[in-house]
Amino acid sequence: MPRTHLHSQRLKHTVAPKYSGYRSRLSIKTSENYLVRMPPEIILKILSYLDAGALFCISLVNKHFQKLANNNAVWYQFYASQRAKKKRPGLIDDVTDGMGTAGVQEKPEGYWRRRFFKELAGHNENWRKKLKHVDSYTGLPSQTAQILRSLRVRWTITLTDKRGRESTFEQTHVHFSTAAVTVSWSAGDWPFIDQLTALQLHGVVRVPLKCPDEYKPGWRSLLTKVMLKKDTWRLCGSDRMVKLLCVEQGITVGVWQEPQEIAFVMVNLHYHRLVDRSLLGSSAVQHQPAEHAAKFDDVDPEYGLHGYTVHIELHNTVESITSGRFSQLFCRKDQIADGFVQLKVISRSNRSQHTALCGSISLPWSSDALQGRVEGCCMLNLTVLDEAHLPFWCVSAPVSMTKLNPAETSFGCYGESFCIGFEDSVGKVEIELQQMEDQKLFFMVNLLIFLRVSKVNKHFGRDY
Repeated sequence: MPRTHLHSQRLKHTVAPKYSGYRSRLSIKTSENYLVRMPPEIILKILSYLDAGALFCISLVNKHFQKLANNNAVWYQFYASQRAKKKRPGLIDDVTDGMGTAGVQEKPEGYWRRRFFKELAGHNENWRKKLKHVDSYTGLPSQTAQILRSLRVRWTITLTDKRGRESTFEQTHVHFSTAAVTVSWSAGDWPFIDQLTALQLHGVVRVPLKCPDEYKPGWRSLLTKVMLKKDTWRLCGSDRMVKLLCVEQGITVGVWQEPQEIAFVMVNLHYHRLVDRSLLGSSAVQHQPAEHAAKFDDVDPEYGLHGYTVHIELHNTVESITSGRFSQLFCRKDQIADGFVQLKVISRSNRSQHTALCGSISLPWSSDALQGRVEGCCMLNLTVLDEAHLPFWCVSAPVSMTKLNPAETSFGCYGESFCIGFEDSVGKVEIELQQMEDQKLFFMVNLLIFLRVSKVNKHFGRDY
């Protein structure tokens, strides 16, 4: 008999199961979290062997480890070690020396961790002392750029769309000029500009821990928050690929010609109180320093109309175009007109004052993949100092150059004339440039600064 036939016969006599189907039972394996059962003293002993970066990352695991990783005794050891590195030999540290165990533990939870982070990030009063050194050329603190670099200050922008969603972008390029810093953002998944409602600018200081950048702790200080309204935007310039929109003083948004998607963002930040504004605010509230007012003088009949000093600079994201300092500027009382105090800095008639520009008026830009240059645009830095050599008006903003009609120009030997203008709530600036016919060299032949009388009266306590 064939083998297959015998096999089929055996199957006939096989007893069928009582149930044709059955449900499999799932075996549930339970596992206990032995770290939770472990005494806290043992866990703290283990955590004490970690470095600060690993200990901070452990605190992000869950609430149990967050409580253990915030233990004051562990973080005090890091803090005391960091203070010891900076302490001069023979000097007594009034914070750590003589601190007992009871004194360490009586502080609120996380106290020594915050102190350690601030110490590691350089959040101390040393930078205030450095800001007291004033540059005689600009009238501003001479070490502003060095302080910002040493404190590792960075700037971020946060865009809010119509649905309330926020997107934060990290800076990609920074250019320090004589009186301001230009920050650029060009990398990221940019939205369409007509879908945005607000832009926030923060100064950020991150603690230099050995952990991933997205987990590094730090501080954010709000510098400005702008509500984006299309009717307030000003076109600064354009080329074949992008157009530059000034949405607020110092804030320029580069938008692709088609479609209307953001290509990059540039922000100009004047050095005046920039360190304070980048460090001392909160994530939602700006730092508001006390306003400086001049000393009252009831003897000088023209107090507040003379003794001004002006520092002006034209630059772009790569180089300085021109820079100059002018002192002993004044305006007579009978020259006040149309609500402005006029300061004549450079006169057309005085050719010895005419200043040659080092380069062309243009603004290089770069996006995530492309680069270009917008002709006729640059950045203006202006610092007006009062008679006591204290900042009276500070400006750092994009400006554009327009060609003047022949009827509007004065007779000159250079060639075609162009003008650059700027105006805000404090005053306005008028610059006239002339270009040599046979070369691409520009000369600044006229510079007028107008200060609003209301600002002068408030600052000097006068009634002009």
